[in-house]
Amino acid sequence: MRVLLVRHGQSEWNASRRLQGQADINLSDLGRAQADRLRPVIDEIGPCRAISSDMSRVRETADRIGAADAQYDPGLREIDGGKWTGRSIGEIQAEEPVAYQGWRAGTRTPPGGETWGAFSKRVTGVIEAQRTDPCLNLLVACHGGVIRAVLHHYLGLPPAQVIPVAPASLTALRLGDNKPARLELFNYRPARLDFEAPD
Repeated sequence: MRVLLVRHGQSEWNASRRLQGQADINLSDLGRAQADRLRPVIDEIGPCRAISSDMSRVRETADRIGAADAQYDPGLREIDGGKWTGRSIGEIQAEEPVAYQGWRAGTRTPPGGETWGAFSKRVTGVIEAQRTDPCLNLLVACHGGVIRAVLHHYLGLPPAQVIPVAPASLTALRLGDNKPARLELFNYRPARLDFEAPD
């Protein structure tokens, strides 16, 4: 089974560099355009089934890339940022640089936030449930942290070794029954690659 992981387009808080976690923030106008550009790529691949985070920014992305019939699953929500939710990323980095770096690496948890282990278990549980009824191309509309958790679980890539996932980008992972998982594509965007994506 190929898992097509699509991060939502730029949100209003991505645009202002605010940590959103599970806050339900809408796409920005740029985010809508990014998702629209990705749709022909998804159409060409032809997913057999689609699942999506139930957050607004992901639901709209799923709709714009042609997966309006996606099944919404709260298990695909972003990691809960606790008391950091809504804060400026620059502010957190300035006030708590070690804690922020540790959080990005999956080794620290913000006050009131979700641990990386609990988050990864939640996300991969959703993917594993889909494997009981495999299809050729499973589309998963989600968040950047979700993609990093999937890469960590199936490929052993710790979050510290994965750059932020670009908005409205496609990452593809092949999950075989008796073979190791393989990364087929990472951070693909039709217009250009993005090495400076927001968290």
